[in-house]
Amino acid sequence: MTKYWLMKSEPHVYPWEQLEIDGSTHWDGVRNYQARNIMRDDMSVGDLVLYYHSNCKPPHVAGVARVCRDSYPDFTALDSNSKYFDSKATPDNPRWMMVDIEPICPIDIVGLPELRLNTALEGMPLLQRGQRLSVQPVSLEHFEIVCKMGGLNAIPN
Repeated sequence: MTKYWLMKSEPHVYPWEQLEIDGSTHWDGVRNYQARNIMRDDMSVGDLVLYYHSNCKPPHVAGVARVCRDSYPDFTALDSNSKYFDSKATPDNPRWMMVDIEPICPIDIVGLPELRLNTALEGMPLLQRGQRLSVQPVSLEHFEIVCKMGGLNAIPN
């Protein structure tokens, strides 16, 4: 059964357009246990993702992606030259996980202000006060609404 997610990336770090060019990417550098657990325990190949640009004005959904590889150890945690290095991570106990995603389609930008104004999105984790997780669940209903706001007639396959 397909599940739905929102994943945040800062556009100066890895923008939607780069994902389209690359064709897929690993979602590395997540250093929050709750977000790690979502990727490790809950995400599966085929799940759909709202690709969200954070730390920009305005923050916004830029596209729809799909999980194309189940979770596996985040190798950046073992690389002492990486900004995501974790001295407590080892090959036997990697601590951090990642998934791979691939682009499905861009959408018309749906900014955070527009999302907040849509009362049908009430309860969406992204819109809750203090919600800062970089990987978070989205209900099917909310996913469909955001896709429609972005100019799609239906959720893409």
